[in-house]
Amino acid sequence: MAYEHISRTTKIVIIVEFVLLAYMLYVLSTSLYKSYQVDRFIETATLENEKLAQENTELIEDYEYYRSEAYKEKIAKQNFGLIRPGEEVIVLVPGDPSSQLADGTEGVYAHTQKYYESLSNPKKWYLFFFDRERFSVGY
Repeated sequence: MAYEHISRTTKIVIIVEFVLLAYMLYVLSTSLYKSYQVDRFIETATLENEKLAQENTELIEDYEYYRSEAYKEKIAKQNFGLIRPGEEVIVLVPGDPSSQLADGTEGVYAHTQKYYESLSNPKKWYLFFFDRERFSVGY
């Protein structure tokens, strides 16, 4: 054979070099994989931080709104029926005689209400499902 003239020491050195090369490739591949994992972790953490920052901003805005005078006034009016001095409360009740205009004619709501009541049930359902815009005029 052609390899018979290679000495035994040379063969051992070549084998050691291959083992060393295989070890270096193993270390390099594990290092690259760990680097990839760290990059993915950093990317995930960055996205999570951005999401938390956005939620934090929204919570701060909500907190500021709930502390504002406008919110306090809204709650006082809505839940306790309070009003500011000089304000007037207007309560609109459907079917009330006040739904008539000053000249004695009916307002739009009363007219729409009468039209809707005159419709048959199938027509009302048709309006409810297929013509929401016209259906919602009176309601």
